[in-house]
Amino acid sequence: MGRIPAGGGTGRDEPGTNPFSGRRETEEERADRQWGDLLQELRVAQTGVQILFGFLLAVVFQPRFADLSTADRNIYVVTVMLGSATAAALIGPVSYHRLLTGRRMKPQTVLWASRLTKLGLGLLFCTMCSALLLILRVALHNAAALWLVGGMALWFLVCWFVFPLWAIARDGGRRPGGGGGAPDAEDPGPRP
Repeated sequence: MGRIPAGGGTGRDEPGTNPFSGRRETEEERADRQWGDLLQELRVAQTGVQILFGFLLAVVFQPRFADLSTADRNIYVVTVMLGSATAAALIGPVSYHRLLTGRRMKPQTVLWASRLTKLGLGLLFCTMCSALLLILRVALHNAAALWLVGGMALWFLVCWFVFPLWAIARDGGRRPGGGGGAPDAEDPGPRP
């Protein structure tokens, strides 16, 4: 690990202590840790996107595809485009990191990769809902498909966004540094 800035105690005002996370680490150490965390998250999301996108690409070559209604074909096209955009957004941080490696820009790389990952998760939500709509319309041939997709979309929102936001709100002022503040992946950290 790198050099930890000098300081006497373990308080919030100690030099080198990140007021948002309570960790004693340099900006470079924090960026390295955050990059590792982000890579683990991306591995999970990228695998799911690749499987879904592969499925979507294969659908058009199935004999039954010709029997789809115009509406279902349009939903398919939208779903494939969303899947493409999702793959680009979730693979983008890897390219970003590779192109900036060695330029001493890791904190900025982590910040932009984090933002791109959040965008990718939003696109993944849209892709999943669109794929479900296509599949359930073909399977059910009735309005129940819309209700089922709506229910599943709500469940995705709760699992992916509501629970984390609820945890943040519930945490209130108990975080090191007095609570509130920027998310760890985007916090500016200590400055000289």
